[in-house]
Parts: sequence; C-alpha cells; structure tokens
Amino acid sequence: MRSILVALKEVKTFLQDRGDLAFSLLLPVIVFALIYGAFGGDVNFHGTANIVNQDQGGVYSQLIIDRLTENKSLTVTQLSAADADSQLAKSDILLAVVIPAGFSADLAVGNPGQLTFKERGNGGQEGQIVAGIVRAAADRISQELAAQAQVQTALAGQIPAGQIQITVQKFLDRENQSPTVGVTEQPIGTSPDPVKQFLPGIVTMFVLFSITLNARSIVEERKKGTLERLMTTRLSTGQLFTGKFLSGIFRGFLQTIILILLAYAVFQLFTPLNFFETLVIALLFSAAASAIGLVIAVVVRSEDAATWFATTVTMAMTMLGGTFFSITSGTIWETLSKFSINTYANQAINKLVIDGSTLGDAGMQIIVLVGVAVIGFIIARVFFRVTER
Repeated sequence: MRSILVALKEVKTFLQDRGDLAFSLLLPVIVFALIYGAFGGDVNFHGTANIVNQDQGGVYSQLIIDRLTENKSLTVTQLSAADADSQLAKSDILLAVVIPAGFSADLAVGNPGQLTFKERGNGGQEGQIVAGIVRAAADRISQELAAQAQVQTALAGQIPAGQIQITVQKFLDRENQSPTVGVTEQPIGTSPDPVKQFLPGIVTMFVLFSITLNARSIVEERKKGTLERLMTTRLSTGQLFTGKFLSGIFRGFLQTIILILLAYAVFQLFTPLNFFETLVIALLFSAAASAIGLVIAVVVRSEDAATWFATTVTMAMTMLGGTFFSITSGTIWETLSKFSINTYANQAINKLVIDGSTLGDAGMQIIVLVGVAVIGFIIARVFFRVTER
C-alpha cells in the first residue's frame, strides 16, 4: 500500500509539471503530425509550371497554357520576364518556361515555334518532370498542327480550308478526350499507411524516453539525500523501490492511454476489442521500460550520466525497433533488433491493429516484455541504494 502511495504521489507530480506533460504528450503529437504531413499526402506527383507568356493574345500560346492547366499534376503560375529572372536568381524557382513573342504567328503560317526553358542548375527533380510535361503538351500541339496541314494538303481544292480545319479539330478534340490508347495505373501491393507505420513506434519511443529519464530524478534525489530522509519514516527500502517501479508503470501507462485515445478519436484506428488489448501491451511495455529506467538509475552516478544513458538507450531501441524504417529479415539489423523492447511492443501492436490478431497471437512478444520487466526489476532491486557510495 505504501509503495502505491509513493507511486501515486510521483504521478501527481508528473501531472502538475507542465514541462513533463508537454514533452510526454504534446511533443509526440507534434512529431507524429509532422511525419503524417510528410508521408500521409497524395503519393502522385504535383508540381508548379512557371510560365512567362510573351505571346500575349496568341492562340497557340494560350492553348499550351490551357492544356497545362487541365493537367491535374500541375499548378500553372504566370510570371513576367523580370519576376521570373529575379526568382531564378534567388533560387525561389528552378525552372521557368518562356513562350516568346510571335510564337502563335509563326505556327499559324507553318513556321516552327520555339519554347525556352530557363533553369537554375538542372532545374531540380520537380523542374525536370514539369519540363517533360510541357514538352509533351507542346509535342501534342505540334502533331495536331501537322495533321491539319497534311489533311489540308491532301484535300486542297476539294473542300474549303475552313471546313477542313473545323472537322480535323473536332476529331482531335475527341481523341484528346477519349484516347485510342489509354493508360491505367495498377498499384501492386498496398500503399503504406503512415498512421499504422509510425504511430506505434512514436508512442513507444516517447514512453520509453520519459520513463528512463526518471533515472535522473532518482540519482538527483539520492545525491540530495531525499531518498535517505524517506527512510526515516516507516517506508522500507523495498517499499520505496517498488514505489519507484510502480510510478514508472503508472506514468508510462497513463501517457500511452492518452496518446492511444487521441489516435482512436482522430483516426479510428482501433476496434473496441483491440483497443483494450493494445492497452495490455502498453501496460507490459511500461513495466519493462520502468525496469530499464531503474537499472539505469542504479548504474550511473550523476544526473548528466543518467540523461546521456537514457537518451542513448531510447534512441538505440527506437531505431532498432523499426520505428522509422523497416528491418529487413535475415540481416544483422534484424539480429540487433531483438535486443530492443520497442521491437516487441511495436510488433505486438501491429499484430493487433494491422493484422487484426488477438493477444494470443502476440504471445512471444508478451513473454519478452514480461521477462525484461521481471529481470530488470530483480537486477535493479539488488543494486538499489538510497545513499551515494
């Protein structure tokens, strides 16, 4: 009972500390929002075509702009020549397409027209793709003009030129709307879902970090004599140690509940059943992380060392746990990942959320988390001390 009171007191202190709350709750939400914004959007290309139209009022220059505007992959922005040069000089844009004066007049009389690409460097990856789209639009117009010229030559003197032009254009427009050769996209496999891919790892990363960072406070309390003064009460060393262990569990579990509830409310990620099953995994992970935090506290002798140790352990387990990239089977990384408790927590949560499995299917992961919690608890208890050596 006294151990639980110690744990509840520390959790109350955690809830009253705005800095801890911001780090434990607000920061993971912000990090996930940034990752979701970076990887959760449309995977198709979208770029900006910066057009300098010096052929104002020209039929064919406007036709090119209209064709580019119809392309859903592009946003067309028209600039003056001076603005384009200024933005290119400052690298605000990397590519500008210049339609010269007289462009439409040249095409109307059968002379070739020339577009100019002004590039900063090689135009960048987006600029190269945009340039390809512009070339394709120009080539299509060139082919249409060539088709009209050939038909007019073949039927010269037989049908009025105006009628030939109208008829040919009608068939060209029909071809543009319903091409003879169409292209469809057939995705292979499933597109990665950033919510399912990153959320479990981010939650476990911040829970592990916040719990292991508690080692600093234990070291600080030992140095200041706070732990020793607590022993003047009826609190025993075992009760104090167990209270610290439980406080880590309560804190991590509370943090996980709030983050998972947010994910449930925003993304509808869980069913009611696997929501509660996920909480079971979160409780076991919090116990394992709390044990690791206590091991750090009994190993190090200074607050700075505790911070360094907690940060190193968290980052190593986060990376090896496959939080930000998948671990390839059969590699040395897969072998090293087995030493990260994040690996087992992430695997268990993914089984529940992505695969629709049950806790029984995560038996191995549960055993590992329980084993780390028990072994870590025993090691930390053996070496736990309330005074500095």
